Amino acid sequence: MAYQEVTTTGYGTRVGNSFKAIGSGLLMFVLGTALLWWNEGRAVKTEKMLDEAGSAYVEMENPNKKDASLEGELICGTALATTEDSLSDAQFGIGAKAISLTRRVEYYQWVEHSEEKKEDKLGGKEVTTTTYTYSKEWVSRPIESAQFKDPAYQKKNMVLTTFEDAEQYAENVSWGAYQLNESLIHSISSREGLDLAIAEDLLKQFDKNTKTAYERFYGVQKNQQPAAEPAQTVVLSDSAKAVADSLKAVNDSINNAMANAENKKDFEYIHQASNVLYFGRVPGAPEVGDVRVTFEKVVPAKVTVMAVVDGDTFKPFKAKNGKRFQTLVMGKKSGDEIIEAEKEANNMWTWALRILGVLIVIGGLKGIFGFVETILKVVPFIAGIFGWGIGLVCSVVGVAWSLIVIAIAWLFYRPLLGISLLVLAGFLVWVFAFKGKDKLKELAARAKEKGGNPAPAPAPNE
Repeated sequence: MAYQEVTTTGYGTRVGNSFKAIGSGLLMFVLGTALLWWNEGRAVKTEKMLDEAGSAYVEMENPNKKDASLEGELICGTALATTEDSLSDAQFGIGAKAISLTRRVEYYQWVEHSEEKKEDKLGGKEVTTTTYTYSKEWVSRPIESAQFKDPAYQKKNMVLTTFEDAEQYAENVSWGAYQLNESLIHSISSREGLDLAIAEDLLKQFDKNTKTAYERFYGVQKNQQPAAEPAQTVVLSDSAKAVADSLKAVNDSINNAMANAENKKDFEYIHQASNVLYFGRVPGAPEVGDVRVTFEKVVPAKVTVMAVVDGDTFKPFKAKNGKRFQTLVMGKKSGDEIIEAEKEANNMWTWALRILGVLIVIGGLKGIFGFVETILKVVPFIAGIFGWGIGLVCSVVGVAWSLIVIAIAWLFYRPLLGISLLVLAGFLVWVFAFKGKDKLKELAARAKEKGGNPAPAPAPNE
């Protein structure tokens, strides 16, 4: 069964905490407002910079030949990014001629999940029931199970060995007749698995050390089953199940790749296949403490660069407003395509930060006025009604305040456009409020005139 922990918070403590939350609510309100203001400025400056870059760049027809006439110009060109540098991972004695070399380490561990359920009681008390569940998962860091709430799972985690994630880049990466700078090098994403060629003596040493660690924890020999683990009870939401399914698919693909790899090497506790080195007895049936290390490299690839020529390398483009811009994208792209994609990304970030800012402002207002609902928690039913109303008011006021901040920011960062919009809005109000009113009076007068003086009827025939 899942492990549960029940705590009770008294009415006085809740009220005190709600008043303390006013300060954090004010801070959230200020931070949300600042984020909204800053975001509008960032968006405008970025858009202007991209417009300036879009009208300033020139196409580099042949990056394989240096062109002195392009010195200091913002260029856009496509060529092969490659290197002669050799990178190595000294800890595993492997290496390759590559643009980048990456080591990623994962540990199979018990993971604690918690879910809270709060219930208001008559008199203002709050009862919180926290349910803890546990599942075995691949994680990026070892987990200290001694801190788990359920005693049955405490000290159930161990690792057969530990390694640090590592990533290194080549210093010299050529792009046609030019050299890429560090930022552009880090943008290359042509990753693929690094076939391992670890010395057999090192693998044997790994195997010996891993066996020692395994038997120290499990206290069993190689062909015996490990001690039984506590029953695993996991309650997952639909979204968590989806994530778990996707992780399982990744794990299955790694296990299948190891099973089918041509350069597979197996020892008792060490298994090497393709670009994965596995520490554990059976890769397809991981046990707590197992470790897998995945190696990848970035290989030469055709890329498009948009940056300013600076001798035999590149530097960022600096717009008139001070914003800087340089980019590297995979494959062949035109300058217009790159600028358009950057504008779409800028627009996406603008809306994402707007929504985040609005939510922070609303959360701040709820924190400021939340004490009202807490005070009424003596009668949960009444508090629920007032809480719903306070939440609604805070949401409406938060959205209205956010719109005002965004509007004023537009006036500040885009004064001509902002003033033009205000003039247009004022003109429309004047037209509808005054000219429209006069027009209605004129139409009413005409109707009255027609109604008061009807046309004479035709005389009857004599």
